Amino acid sequence: MLAWINRYLPLLIAISVAIMLVQFLEKHWPSTSSMQAFQKNLALWLTGHFWYLAAAAALLWLVVVAVYLYANQRSPQWLFKWIPMDILDRLSNKQTIAEAAETLDQQSTIIDAASLSKALKGKVIGQEAVCDDLALQIRRRLALVQRNRPVGVFLFAGPPGTGKTYLAKTLAKELDRKLLHFDMTQFASGSHSASQLFGMTKGYVGSDSYGKLTAGLRDFPESVVLLDEIEKAHPEVLKGFLTAWNDGFVTEASDGKHISSSRAVFVLTSNAATDALAQASNEHVSDQDALRQVSVNILNEAGFAPEVLNRIDRIFVFKPLAGLDIARVCALEMESMIQGYGLAVVEGGIAPEIIVLLMHRFKKLGAQASSRDLVRAVEESIADSLIQAKQSGYDAISLSSEDGKVRAQAVKQQKNAATN
Repeated sequence: MLAWINRYLPLLIAISVAIMLVQFLEKHWPSTSSMQAFQKNLALWLTGHFWYLAAAAALLWLVVVAVYLYANQRSPQWLFKWIPMDILDRLSNKQTIAEAAETLDQQSTIIDAASLSKALKGKVIGQEAVCDDLALQIRRRLALVQRNRPVGVFLFAGPPGTGKTYLAKTLAKELDRKLLHFDMTQFASGSHSASQLFGMTKGYVGSDSYGKLTAGLRDFPESVVLLDEIEKAHPEVLKGFLTAWNDGFVTEASDGKHISSSRAVFVLTSNAATDALAQASNEHVSDQDALRQVSVNILNEAGFAPEVLNRIDRIFVFKPLAGLDIARVCALEMESMIQGYGLAVVEGGIAPEIIVLLMHRFKKLGAQASSRDLVRAVEESIADSLIQAKQSGYDAISLSSEDGKVRAQAVKQQKNAATN
């Protein structure tokens, strides 16, 4: 019965409309000869154009059915090839998703500061206090529901080789965020450097693409932005960061769009005034407010612009490495270098004499010491052995010291076989 009604409904509607129209005219219009002639002509027209009325009724019926199917989310897929529609309307419930998206945007992120600190200290040697404080700062700032500034603008200050850059990289990894790493020594030449980061003004060569920073923040708004050796950057470059740190956006020069920086973490590193900062850190261990004020004055005297320092949320002073911390850093650098060749270090596989030798060299170089440079010297002496071991199918290495030289011994850990 329902199928019959659906099939003949347009015809029934058309007939009903025609009958009601004729009845209306007969009842309300004067029955003069001219009017009778009009009624007769109208009846003839309705009879002669019956199929037009039927088509109009069918079209109306199709519209009603389409509205019914759409309201009940049962519309056929082919219909959307001709009717543009939001994919969420077509495949799901847009209103429910929109409400959830709004709630999600307003939710804060709560992290475990103790776990983050533990993870950071497991990778960065000798900076326990910095790792603890940094983890607490990150936790508090991520917990904010609304903000119009970055999650944090942090300055890591201290001697070279103390783990400033490595801590920033480790932080990005632990927070599962993209790392945007910029060596600011490459941005020391003024307006050209600024255009590399923030884009080229429209009309100039290169204005068809975004700058490195603006493109990075556009694609990865929750990045950790590492600005290495910030004191080397040109003042014009630093000016470009002021709105990013103060207002929560950076302007792309090519099209004038504002790229949000409110979900990013900015980490600045500096080797400036290391001795004065180290002394201030020792004198104000338990008073962070006093340490910040003294550090700001020291960095201001070292050439930092006041407007830059005013936008830094926290200054972390890294201690020079000493004692076993030097040994730990050297051991980690050795392991990282060997892993770069696709090999592992067997347990207890680095002779203590090698670590002691690196410690002596580290002390001898003083403030300019870098564990990476020390390990690089060892790498040059054993690189060929590492390459040969990998090509021969070995998967691990042990290092020994013979006549003051480092020797590499390849090992197959699974078969427990060895060769020189």
